[in-house]
Amino acid sequence: MKLQEYIINDIKPVESSSKIADLQLLFNQLTYSHIPVKDVNGVFTGVLFETDVHCFDGSKPVSEYLYAIENFYVRDTTLWLDVLEAFAKNASNIMPVLDEKNNYLGYYELNDIISLFNEAPFFHAPGAVLVIEKGINDYSFSEISQIVESNNGKLLGAFISNIKNDVVQVTLKIGNTSLNDIIQTFRRYSYNIVSGHEEDTYIESLKERSDYLNKYLNM
Repeated sequence: MKLQEYIINDIKPVESSSKIADLQLLFNQLTYSHIPVKDVNGVFTGVLFETDVHCFDGSKPVSEYLYAIENFYVRDTTLWLDVLEAFAKNASNIMPVLDEKNNYLGYYELNDIISLFNEAPFFHAPGAVLVIEKGINDYSFSEISQIVESNNGKLLGAFISNIKNDVVQVTLKIGNTSLNDIIQTFRRYSYNIVSGHEEDTYIESLKERSDYLNKYLNM
């Protein structure tokens, strides 16, 4: 399904000549974090944040508070992952959509975009999740893919989930195989295993051998 099919236009941008009280009432009726604003010529100028609007003087026009407008939006050609990133960057649950000529087309709702994300194979396809980490200058996605596929695994998705102190953490979704052989190969390539949603039999084996050695030494 095309992302453009999720564009909603039941709420039009408020005019800059509108009273702040009207915008405050609109926010009270909705659950949106922002409302789009247009100028006297009908051109989209940005969005106003709910918390800011409730602090404004209701008797004054929106035009008196244009300094508070946030100018974020996406294009109707923007990919869904970039749309999701725009939501996160702007801490918004509504995202204005413009065409290439800057005409306002409507908006996306955050829940709709998240639902698309949840439909991706990374989330709903059968498989195991593995989190690995390595130095920022030492890891590569081509190497990660080679390790998974050389162990008959199918890489369903991968993304950088954390970067700290020059160490990159990568989250993988792997199908078609047990994680154990893949984990051992990652260790041979000097990757640290942060977590895996399957039993790591290597650790269990070491623990069993350690327990056996302790029992032997205590005889």
